[in-house]
Order: sequence, then C-alpha cells, then structure tokens
Amino acid sequence: MARASIAKIRALVQALSYSVSSHAADELDDDKFSILDLEAIILSGAIVEQQRDRVTRETKYVVRGLTLSGEDAECVVKIGPTG
Repeated sequence: MARASIAKIRALVQALSYSVSSHAADELDDDKFSILDLEAIILSGAIVEQQRDRVTRETKYVVRGLTLSGEDAECVVKIGPTG
C-alpha cells in the first residue's frame, strides 16, 4: 500500500470510517482519553513517524496532535487493507 497521508487519515476520521482496536481502547482508557480526544489528536496532528509492524509487516503511523483539552498526545494509526 502507498504511504498514507495525514489528509487521507483525517478524511477517514471525518467520515467516521475507522475502527478502534480493543488494545487502543484500553490505552485510551488508561490515559483518561476519550474517542473524541483520539479524533482531535488526528484532526489537529501530523505524522511524526512511520513504523513497520513486526508481526503483520503493515505500515503504522505515529500521529502527534492535541486532545480536546489542548494536551499534547500521540496515537498510532494504520490504514487497513480495505482502506
């Protein structure tokens, strides 16, 4: 798959065309963030790192942005095979 862009990732969030893994939901809960904070991080943020998943070999992106309360935070996103 071609490299993702923050514009593509934002478009998927704005269209509510995304899912959150159970691991990610647990991490959000541990950090006292909501799904709306996750969306805010992506919509305000930028890709700061590209990673390769060791198991699946899929490309993941670290996005750094701001939560709803203006706190700096990062999340890891990937675009699945169906887009």
